[in-house]
Amino acid sequence: MTIRMQRILDWVRLRLLPAALTAAGVSLLGAGLLTYGTPAQATAPSPSPVTSSAPSASPTLLPFPTPDASAAASASPAAARVTTRVVVPALKIDLPVVPPPNDPNAFPYCNVAMYFQMLHQPGEPGATYLYAHARTGMFLPILTASQVNGGARMIGMLVQVYTSDDRLYLYEVVEVRRHVLTLDAALAETSETLWLQTSEGPKLPAGQVGPKVQLVAKPLSSGPANHAAAHPAPQPVVCQ
Repeated sequence: MTIRMQRILDWVRLRLLPAALTAAGVSLLGAGLLTYGTPAQATAPSPSPVTSSAPSASPTLLPFPTPDASAAASASPAAARVTTRVVVPALKIDLPVVPPPNDPNAFPYCNVAMYFQMLHQPGEPGATYLYAHARTGMFLPILTASQVNGGARMIGMLVQVYTSDDRLYLYEVVEVRRHVLTLDAALAETSETLWLQTSEGPKLPAGQVGPKVQLVAKPLSSGPANHAAAHPAPQPVVCQ
């Protein structure tokens, strides 16, 4: 076992296991992007407050305004690598990750997380942006934890992100941003970061934007992953 791998295992043993024990008791881009609360009724598919580990500026999903053409043009082209799975062990989150619905006005899927295609993928400079509904079995634990002491307990949590080229990227949560109404900070990010988003309020009428919770995480390491672990079978459903 290499020294690097031993350090990762020590980090997991010393940081992840205590966080998981702490979490044991704890039960963003089309219209209506994320809702929260009740289980999904679905069919198969055909200045924000911030808690951080360092000083910094800072339940529906994204209905943030879609960036304009100039912003789209500045985004990096789609890479061969895409995110396929996100795991937050301390919050008992483990979800396949898929592209969002083709229709930008469609309600986001349930039972999976999605990646924002106009931003980046793990290993690239810039923000990797993943979002899911604040519902049972999805990102509800992020919302629940954010409502206690500004989400301070999530600082330091480990996030595992798997990709389609059988890689595992490890991140550490460094900020909790609440009541967020824009994607500006993620769009402006130039260093590799991971952003997880869910909603803070119920579904709003079309065209209205509800506040979001964002977790910002910094990269720790990356390495090869088991093919099966990196390719869970997603079962997205169309939910309302």
